[in-house]
Amino acid sequence: MKYVAFILVTLWSIGGCQTSSQKIPFYDTPDFTPHWRADSIRHRIAPFSFQSQEAKAFGTKQLAGKIHVANFFFTICPSLCPKLMENMQLVAKAFAHDTTLKLVSFSVMPLKDSVSVLKRYAQVHHINASQWHLLTGDKKQIYTLARQSYFADENLGVQQNENAFLHTENFILVDAQQRIRGIYNGTLPSDITHLIEDIRLLEEEMQ
Repeated sequence: MKYVAFILVTLWSIGGCQTSSQKIPFYDTPDFTPHWRADSIRHRIAPFSFQSQEAKAFGTKQLAGKIHVANFFFTICPSLCPKLMENMQLVAKAFAHDTTLKLVSFSVMPLKDSVSVLKRYAQVHHINASQWHLLTGDKKQIYTLARQSYFADENLGVQQNENAFLHTENFILVDAQQRIRGIYNGTLPSDITHLIEDIRLLEEEMQ
């Protein structure tokens, strides 16, 4: 994924030199080829609604008009997830008083990660429930959303068995129209810096 992140940043930089009308690209396919024309983009995050750590329904309805960053995790993950969630916390702190941005973390082990488990996890990790939403629900629905809407899989574009475990280090940036605008390696400090910069650019677009 480090090489993928490098390639994406390189493509982003090249593309940025080629256009003055669009500051950051759109992504329409699982291979994350950047596109610079909004009117060419058909892909949107599909409608969804799951349960948050506050035992409230949360989904595309609550994200309407908001920028959001999505990632996928599970609470008992011993290695990758703690780093991902630590870095997502950096994003949360950078936009602590910003109501335009929402953070959304989907559990890929929802049978284990009940609402009460997510609530406890949020308390231990000092997660602000009004900004950062930990979601659980039907596993098949979460996995379908992850792979078909967020393109969140290590094997991008490869047909997956629906029972194959989903474990990804990607953070996905989505604009207020539910279009994917960036993918970032959630373990890399440079990618987190880039993500924060891109969120600010999207907020400028909305003005």
